[in-house]
Amino acid sequence: MSDEQRRDESVAPGPWWVVAGRALRFLLGALSLVLGLLWILLNGHTANAVPDIATGVVLTLGGLVLLMPHRIRLPRRTTAAVMSGVAVTGTAAGLLAEESITCCKYAFITERGWPFHWAQRGALADDPETAERVARSASWTVDLLSLAFDLLTWSYVGLLLVVAAVLIRRLRPVGAKDSAGESQRS
Repeated sequence: MSDEQRRDESVAPGPWWVVAGRALRFLLGALSLVLGLLWILLNGHTANAVPDIATGVVLTLGGLVLLMPHRIRLPRRTTAAVMSGVAVTGTAAGLLAEESITCCKYAFITERGWPFHWAQRGALADDPETAERVARSASWTVDLLSLAFDLLTWSYVGLLLVVAAVLIRRLRPVGAKDSAGESQRS
């Protein structure tokens, strides 16, 4: 079929949810790519540059994968399961990272979560010991936006793990699987 004939054919659009899903994937991919690169540029010179650059790289690569689904086909259910599992596990494990600071005329603040602090508690007092004691008895507050970004970052880690597994499987020689099976049968 010639190119002219292909251009003349009408393309039947898919169901509305397929079109909406593709549009959302494109928007999330583009936003992740831009924000990941911006994150690297803004935080590459800070004291915590290595974790910040790693976070930016994960966001950038995740955005690229979402923008180029035609370059690599991923198994949908496996990808969704791995992304969900890594997102929840990574976010929960991030609670082990704790940072406490005393600041500004005796404010004591404790934050948890990695790469984004999403659980905090703190207190103000006339002296640092009282501020710390009151903060330790205060209840935790949750920053939902930081929690959402934390889940997104960890889900992209899961996405990149699936991409790596698919690429490794692609690179494996086709005959290697058959010859191993034949040697076991003999």
